[in-house]
Amino acid sequence: MAISDTAATPPADMSLDLALVRVEHWITGAIRLLPNILVAVVIMLLFWGLSLLARRLIIRQLGRADRENLGDVLGGFIRWVVLIAGFLLAATVVIPTLHPGDLIAGLGVSSIAIGFAFKDILQNWLAGLLLLLRQPFQTNDQIEVNGFEGTVQRIETRATIIRTYDGQRVVIPNSDIYTNAVLVKTAHEKRRSQYDIGIGYGDDLDAACDVIRRALATVDEIEADPAPEALPWELAASSVNIRARWWTDSRRADVVKVRAQVIPAVKKALDAAGIDMPYDTEVQLVHDQTEVHDGNRAAQREGWPAATSGPTEPRWQAQRSADTPATPDT
Repeated sequence: MAISDTAATPPADMSLDLALVRVEHWITGAIRLLPNILVAVVIMLLFWGLSLLARRLIIRQLGRADRENLGDVLGGFIRWVVLIAGFLLAATVVIPTLHPGDLIAGLGVSSIAIGFAFKDILQNWLAGLLLLLRQPFQTNDQIEVNGFEGTVQRIETRATIIRTYDGQRVVIPNSDIYTNAVLVKTAHEKRRSQYDIGIGYGDDLDAACDVIRRALATVDEIEADPAPEALPWELAASSVNIRARWWTDSRRADVVKVRAQVIPAVKKALDAAGIDMPYDTEVQLVHDQTEVHDGNRAAQREGWPAATSGPTEPRWQAQRSADTPATPDT
């Protein structure tokens, strides 16, 4: 006997009753959990306030020690730790069967995937934290890293911000700075600069060194201790080179300013002393390579010095003489 579709389909009134019963159960459960939800909200607000207070205290304490960047990073980290702890506590109040330990254990496998997905972010954050803790350089230090040179403006959780000397901003990931060599040019109060000066081979070397040392001493910004030096350094092709060395404040502006004063001071002093600063001298030999023995490496010469014997006329002239038959005497 066939069963009709009308008999198989539940009445609409029955479906509506089931939906109403389910909604009633939800409302009843929400009313039952309403005190717990209110307590959870209070807990979250309390922990939110505690997180702000903890962050502010950390920033204030480290700011007194001139560690503002470290305070920002650690303060933000502690704030999130407090907020997560408050969220777990509020979740256990709303759902009493939930245990934070089980939730953390369940996140074990997921944390591996999250770690791979945010590997670069975590690596830069950890590198930034280590840089702030160890302090190989500080804010306002002048550094050079990966071909970029400038003044450190701040160290953030992801990158270090550098302002170059020509006013550009460079954002360098903290992991690059932590794993590469960094030249901290303001690590010490003084920095040594140098410049090579060439004099003629016929000039008095000791007198030229003395003139250069006295010229360096006339520049006020050059440190008297250590004293400036002028050292014979190289026997070059066209000159004898003297290396002038002096110490100044390590800031870039002072180094450039003093160098701009040293060069004219040395130039004027050497001119006044009659010491030559020669140009590069080049000797060019122009000679004919089409001689009789051209191609014969045993006999060919390169044009200088002159041959003591044998023909030296051009090859074309020698070949023409050989091809012309001798005229018989008449």
